[in-house]
Order: sequence, then structure tokens, then C-alpha cells
Amino acid sequence: MPFGAVLAQVGGLGRFQVLQTALLAVPILLMASHNLLQNFTAAVPPHRCRVPAAPGATPAPPSATSAAPRDTLRGSNTALRSPGGTSGSPGATLRSAHSASDAHVTPDGTAGSPHGTVGSPGGTNVQPDGTAGSPGGTWVSPNGTLGPTGAMLGWPNVTLGSPDVTLGSCRRYVANVTGGARATEPCRDGWDYDRSIYVATIVTEWDLVCGYRQLRQMAQSIYMAGVLVGALVLGGLSDRFGRKAMLMWSYLQLGVMGTCTAFAPNYASYCAFRFAGGMALSGFGLSIACLVVEWIPTPYRAITVAITGFAYTLGQIILAGVAYAVPHWRWLQLSVSLPFFVFLLYSWWLAESARWLVLSGKAERAVKVLQRVATFNNRKEEGEKITVEMLKSNMKEELAALKSSYTVSDLVRTPVIRHIFFCLSIVWFSISFSYYGLAMDLQNFGVSIYLIQVIFGAVDFPAKVVVTVSLSYVGRRLSLMVTLFLAGLVIVANIFVPTELQTVRTALAVIGKGCLSASFNCVFLYTTELYPTPIRQTGLGFGSTMARVGGIVAPLVKMMDEYYPFLPPAVYGVAPVVAAVAAAFLPETLNTPLPDTIEEVENRTKQKPAGDPKEKIALQPQDGPPLKEP
Repeated sequence: MPFGAVLAQVGGLGRFQVLQTALLAVPILLMASHNLLQNFTAAVPPHRCRVPAAPGATPAPPSATSAAPRDTLRGSNTALRSPGGTSGSPGATLRSAHSASDAHVTPDGTAGSPHGTVGSPGGTNVQPDGTAGSPGGTWVSPNGTLGPTGAMLGWPNVTLGSPDVTLGSCRRYVANVTGGARATEPCRDGWDYDRSIYVATIVTEWDLVCGYRQLRQMAQSIYMAGVLVGALVLGGLSDRFGRKAMLMWSYLQLGVMGTCTAFAPNYASYCAFRFAGGMALSGFGLSIACLVVEWIPTPYRAITVAITGFAYTLGQIILAGVAYAVPHWRWLQLSVSLPFFVFLLYSWWLAESARWLVLSGKAERAVKVLQRVATFNNRKEEGEKITVEMLKSNMKEELAALKSSYTVSDLVRTPVIRHIFFCLSIVWFSISFSYYGLAMDLQNFGVSIYLIQVIFGAVDFPAKVVVTVSLSYVGRRLSLMVTLFLAGLVIVANIFVPTELQTVRTALAVIGKGCLSASFNCVFLYTTELYPTPIRQTGLGFGSTMARVGGIVAPLVKMMDEYYPFLPPAVYGVAPVVAAVAAAFLPETLNTPLPDTIEEVENRTKQKPAGDPKEKIALQPQDGPPLKEP
């Protein structure tokens, strides 16, 4: 009998499996927080060139502020500082010592301009509280163009002067120049930021605006590169040292690296710590997937995987609430990193995969683990019947499969498998590419990013339910094609919607996000059914690798909006359409038995085997090796 029978002997889906799955699902809630964290920690507030202090200028009075407190957490009595106890890190800027102090924190706890002067047409400056100041200097608008007279910038009690003295967020007029066209210059003294919504982000701390704004997208790409490297490195180590060992190491690494990120003194160290954190996140994600699949009996695996998927969706909603409650980026980073030390503590209780122990030649340990699980499930007597000889006998086919030599080259060695491989690679890359291109651009929708984050998370629930039904009755190929095509269509359509129609733009983006989430569910199941057992985990691992490459490229494409604003959304929209075309060339697998050999897949193009209409396609066969990424 296969290993699934051994799981049934120790209780099947018993109390142990339910509790372990629940404990493994909790960290998944914070997986979304780390993947999408830069929506909040790298948010870009309205900003303007900082006005240099004129000779004889007096500092702003304590009542002058650059931000209107939005709530008590952002109010004057609860000014947030970094974990190190300061509002910033000295010397931690990309520019010069002049831009190290991007804002002055006044005694009442709110952020104010360090110089407190603005220019007016007559050369008389106005303090933020409306009092007269010294000549020289200008206010600037946040949109990069000449601002209209009386335009509000988001700072209370301050209006812009006439158009001839206002500039955008990246240039300012040269002070004390008279006659002819007034010369302009870059913001040599740094920037002042509107902190009414974003108290502190990496953008405000390290001035990642104007000429340095591309570094914001680069930081996200570096993080996704860490996720890719983690899959390649920690995934292989999981097969060598065990799922539980790598899970605990990943918890520790993410907790430490996340904490170090919160204390990062500069941009370079921030990126390095985020890269290491991305590696750890990928590591614990793979270990959790293996432990869940390898301890759950086959009939319950599909629903269990769906539940863990909903945990990720719920995590997106939780992220919005945490980010709203903790507006300072350093404290927010700590808030989503410190819980991993708690996960590390209770992970000692978790059981190692008995299947992995047997396949690794540690059958004696596997027997002890299975007997412990049987006792927890009130099946102690049945557990005592399990012996090393019985385990080896039950898993002789899987042990024999280890002796067979299969490599990545088998994905392209035969024509049908090669065809499937190339089509799935396009699909995996395109889904992730467009998903992160859309999910990491919340500020462009013109509504509160906290609200749009909640909506983006909530839409996954109905999307995944609908696609689950569609997969069972309509088929895998058509479901994948429709969700991909619809996602691309609405993303491209959003390009032509005027920015004034915020509701329409948001609705189209939400539909696109939901379709991409549904596509992820489709392609995961589809991939496991298209590849035969010997190379199934290799194919799934390579597909996941292509998805991570898409996540790396997506922020880089966003950099093109500086030159062609319409280009990034156009590329994000075209990619799913191309993937839908590629999916059309894949064979349907609804009600088709899982292939066990490469030859079986090759022969299916010539003769389609009859499938049992009542058959439920599981994520993997009971007698096959567990699905895991290399």
C-alpha cells in the first residue's frame, strides 16, 4: 500500500494535521506583508524643493508645521521616530549632508520646515503660520509644473504665491536673480515633504525623488531577486536537511533580517537586508508548502492548499490595517518582522515530514514521528504497528524512483514536454509580471492606498471561489485563457480612462487584480497535471522561478513611466494577453488521469485516454513524490 495508507493509519486528517496546518498558515498571513510592504514603506508623499535659509532669517516658530495631523497616531503628541530614537539616520542620504535633515521636528511633535520661509512676488517671505519673514526663497508645487495662484499644497495655512515664483518638486528658481528670464536649478538643499499621510518612508528619509526616484523601484526588484535566490538555494537545502530544519532557519533569518532592515542606516544596507529577507521568505514558503502537502491525505490536499491561499489573501487586508496604524516605515518593518521570532519558538513542536525522512534513509526517525502523530490523534495502538520494514515496503516505488536520473534537460528533451514547458514559462512569467506591476502601484489610482490595498485583497476571495468552480466544470485551459485575457483587457483599458474618473479606474484595476489572482490558482493546478510524475516537481519549480523573474522585472518596467507614462501599463496589459494565447496551445487536463511517465504525455497527442468523469484530479498522486521546488 502507498504512503497515503500510512497517513490514514495514524489518523488521516486528524487533530494533529489540523493543528499543524493552522500553525503553518499563520506565517503566510505575513508573507503578503513582506511582498507588498514597499507600497507603504516606500510611499511617495507630495514634496517641494527645500528653501535655503536667507541671511538673517529666523527659524520657524514652534507652531509651524508641514503636516496636518490626520489622526491621533500622527498627531502632535505621538510623533513617531525611528527605532533608534531619532527621526532619521545621520549621514544616511544619497545626496549630501545638506539633505540629511529632510524635515525639522518641532517641539510639538510634528514635522516642519527647517528653514520656515517661503518666497512671494514682492520678495517678502511668509512663514507657514502666516507671519512675515526674510526675502529670498520660494514655495514649490508637488506636480513638477508651475502651480496656479492660491493652490494648496497640503500644508495648512500656506498658499502658493503667484505663478512666476512657484515651481515643481524637482527644480526651483535661482534666488536673488533679477531681470530677464529667471534661471532655475535643481533642488540643491533637499526637499520638504507633506507628512499628513505618510509620517516617514524610505523616500522621505533618503530623498528617493526626482533624479533618485528610480532607486525606489530598484529596491523592490532587489527584494524579488532575493526571493528568487532563496527558492534556488533554500529549496535545495530543504531536500537535503529537511523541511522543518529549513523552516526554522528561514523564520530566524527573516526575523533577524527584517529587524536589521528597520534599523538600516542607509539605502545600500536597506537593500542588502531586504534581499536577505526575500531569500528567507521564499525558504519558509517552500518548507510550509512541503509540510502541508506531505502530511495531508490526498483527498484533502486541494482544500488545504486553498485554505493556505486564502490566508495569503487575508494577509493583504491585514497589511493595510497595520500600515494605517503604524505610519512610520521603521516601526512598520518591525511590526511585520518580530512575529517570526514567535513562529520560531512554536515551530519546535511541528513534526518533520515522515515521507522525507523515509526517502532520506532515516526510517527509524520516521517511525517515531508517525507514532507521535498517531498518539496525538488518539490512534496509539495503530501507530505502534508501524515498523521500519513496513514503511520501506509501502514506499518501495518511491524509493526506486530516487534511483532514476531525471534532470532539467528532460523539460526540453521531447517535443510535447518541450511545447508544454515553453507555454507554461510564458504564462508563469506574465502572471507574476502583471500582478506585481499592478499590486505595487497603488498610489496611481488617486484614492487612499490603505483602502485600495483592502479592496485588492478582498477581491481575491470571490475570484478564487469562481475560478475553483470554473476549473471543475469549464476546464483548466479555458479558465486560464479567460482570466488572463480579461486581466490584460482591463489593464489596457485603464490607460484610456481619464484620471478624473477615479472610481472607474479603481474598478478596472480591481477586476484585473482579481483575474490575475485567479490565474495563479489556475496555472498552479494546471502545471501539476501537465507534467508527468518524474519531472513534475522540476517543472513546477521552474515555473515558480519564471514567476519570480517576472516579479523582478515588473518594478524595472515601471521606471519607463518617466519617459513614456503610458508604456508601463501597456506592457503590464499586453503580457497577460500574450500568455492567454500561449495557454490556448496547452492540452486540456479536466478529468484526465495524472501522467506517470514522459512517454505517456508524448502519446496523449496521438490518442486521448478516456477519463472518469467523476474523477477528482488531486495535486499529486498518492504514490508519487511530494510536490516541491528544487
